[in-house]
Amino acid sequence: MDAAALRRERLRSHRLSAPAASVADAASHMLAVQAQEFWGGRWALAARTRGAPALSDVDAAFDRGEIVRTWTMRGTIHIVPARDLGWVLAVTGPRQRQQAAGVHRSEGIDDAEALRAERAVRAALRGGGRLTRAEIFAVLEAAGVSTAGQRGYHLLVVLSTRLVICQGPVVAREGLPTREQRFVLVEEWAPDQVAPAEPLAEFFRRFVASHGPAGPRDFTWWSGLPLGVARRAADAAAEDVEVVAERAGERLYLNRSRGPRRLLSAPRVLALPPFEESYISYADRTVACPAPLLGEVGPAKNGIVKPILVAEGEVVGVWSTSVAAGRQARLPVAHVLAPDRVEAPEVDAALARFSHFLGR
Repeated sequence: MDAAALRRERLRSHRLSAPAASVADAASHMLAVQAQEFWGGRWALAARTRGAPALSDVDAAFDRGEIVRTWTMRGTIHIVPARDLGWVLAVTGPRQRQQAAGVHRSEGIDDAEALRAERAVRAALRGGGRLTRAEIFAVLEAAGVSTAGQRGYHLLVVLSTRLVICQGPVVAREGLPTREQRFVLVEEWAPDQVAPAEPLAEFFRRFVASHGPAGPRDFTWWSGLPLGVARRAADAAAEDVEVVAERAGERLYLNRSRGPRRLLSAPRVLALPPFEESYISYADRTVACPAPLLGEVGPAKNGIVKPILVAEGEVVGVWSTSVAAGRQARLPVAHVLAPDRVEAPEVDAALARFSHFLGR
């Protein structure tokens, strides 16, 4: 399988050329979409959904409890289906807390302090409570749990990885794109958790379904789990996945059930969000991006990965926009890095789809 064929298969797996029927279906297929840029995570789902959904459609899926946002992997916040949250964190939560142990020690967050925070937050949210980050911090301070500096943030992550809270309903923002969510108790907001018989096998199967062709090293990068665990996951999922290619000595897998076919009407050029899954989720990103352009896209020293323009699955440029108050009229702007690969009307159409998503 050459690089072009690999990109075509990944476009389909990512539902970028074979979009899902609804936002919830797109989220279920992807399992986890990186979303520290809240607008970017929501655009990632909309770009994978039929019918050009708007930002309000994605927010409605949050408000219905179909999807939530929390720290699922690598200490990074993702959008995930609410019903899958429990088993995913059962696999990744211990690893995340282990990796954060040094920070927790420096911040004075031990088991006793985490328990004090949990008791205070549970009492405030029990019975359907919904609180913003600032309101949660106020609850903690009132209970004698300091949120000074980055301490409050790390306490939120601890409570989230322990499956106490998650971010659910979206905070309305008059006349502007929404930017914040309210914290809720997982047991109340997402009570109907699924429990796969073999969570590790399910994790790898779902990764391959949404990111394949991909291998254990890709799964390691994406999930934050050690390579040995990733290889065990691949072995555990052997009945559902098969090797379809090999690249740099790594076996690449697809699910035996390939899923829907590519839509003939799927656009050739796409404007995709920062931290885009089809770019960032792989140990080797040169399949998706020519090596000379990697530095332009990122991750940069500050960890930022820019929004990307792709043509047939390959990065041809970056773009920018603003969803800040007072600048909501600014249209997205493209910086084409490979002008020989793309036509200006295709770029304009890709950016127009994003503008429609924001309701501009």
